Amino acid sequence: MRSRVAMRKSIALSLFAALGLLTVSLSACSKRAADGEVDRLVLGFYTTPREVYGRAILPAFIERHERFTGRRLEIHDSYLGSGAQARAIVGGFEADVAALSLKPDLDHLAEANLITHDYAEGQYGGMVTRSLVVIGVREGNPKHIRDFADLARPGVSILTPNVRMSGGAMWNFLALYGAAKRGHLGVDPSDEDAIIRRLSEILRNVIVMDRGARESSLNFERGIGDAIITYENELLTARDAGHRFEIIIPRSTILIENPIALVDVYAKKHGSLEIARSFIEFVHTQEAQRAFAEAGYRPVHPAVEEEFRSKFPAVDELFRVEDLGGWETVRREIFAAGALYDRVLEASRRR
Repeated sequence: MRSRVAMRKSIALSLFAALGLLTVSLSACSKRAADGEVDRLVLGFYTTPREVYGRAILPAFIERHERFTGRRLEIHDSYLGSGAQARAIVGGFEADVAALSLKPDLDHLAEANLITHDYAEGQYGGMVTRSLVVIGVREGNPKHIRDFADLARPGVSILTPNVRMSGGAMWNFLALYGAAKRGHLGVDPSDEDAIIRRLSEILRNVIVMDRGARESSLNFERGIGDAIITYENELLTARDAGHRFEIIIPRSTILIENPIALVDVYAKKHGSLEIARSFIEFVHTQEAQRAFAEAGYRPVHPAVEEEFRSKFPAVDELFRVEDLGGWETVRREIFAAGALYDRVLEASRRR
């Protein structure tokens, strides 16, 4: 009889194959590597950076690997909502590297003893990109939305993903809550009941809670909703693709920081430790960070950040998770079962 772990792995991989989520996306063959042995790397990522990895970063890394080693490299990459991807990796999807939306999702892998090192060590604290939570509106801003507080008005239809599946949704809610605590949602920032009521008015206007930020963006591109709460990079990417959205940067919003880590238990099992480490080093190079910046992500590399400073507007009051007490506090007091988010969601369903 197969072990429980093996059965979970089989079920997870079968599911990914059925849904087309696990793909052999890239297999570049340089002249030097055409007849050589094949190296493999398995990546488990959250949904929104799919294009920048697929079009720029993965091809560049494959070329670099083959140039220096003379061996072909096949990359198997999967993209899911951040929370769903973390659960998939714990459930048996053997990713060598995980790049997720937020730190608690990577911590979930560490708690499952799949990451056995301190991935936050180093110059960038384990982060690979940054972004902001912003509001996207239709051309001409017909609903006159200027800040988060305007999303609570009756008659405004909003898109934001499902907190239980999407890291982007968690960032969105933290941005709203943090702005409320700073007095930017039109209620007394010291009155928790008033904050809950105002947040519930915003959630009451949400017409679709998708699985991830990318699904929400695609729905918005299809014409669904008056406004979307999402990553700044998602709207910049859509606008570069010709969609005529307007981007509203709230007076107060949160700095999104996206982590990446070597899943060393799986990488050791696959014999891909050095390739996985090399990939993580590569995504922090100026070349890769420039590709992220061109795709709308705020880079972590200081030189690239300075180079793209004019592309990314400043925020009047930018705050971080640490300003809300840190991830442990946020997980316990905001996103745990029965905590603040659940109370707001319940209140939003009452008429």
